[in-house]
Amino acid sequence: MPARCAEWVLHDVTCRTWALRHVARALTQLAPFCLLLLLLPGPLDLRLSTIGMGLFVGLFCSLYLMGEACEHRSIKHGHPPGLARETRQVRKDVERAGKHGTGFRPWWH
Repeated sequence: MPARCAEWVLHDVTCRTWALRHVARALTQLAPFCLLLLLLPGPLDLRLSTIGMGLFVGLFCSLYLMGEACEHRSIKHGHPPGLARETRQVRKDVERAGKHGTGFRPWWH
């Protein structure tokens, strides 16, 4: 993405739905391989089980490295190392404090 999208990238890796966005990105990257496997000749059950195992392994690796991948995206767009992780933690702390009756409403709500 161009440098002008740096703030959007930071929002993307720190918003409340950052994990769902990461999974959607991973599934989008795995989709062409699944389609290719589905179109190959052979028994349908073998092709479907191969797609299932491929999705399982691909998503497992993606989820295992989710925090690091998002941090890397943030750094690539010029943000200092650790900013995305710290921003997610602050956001979580503020939301937790809001649930316990402090009355504080963060600016992003």
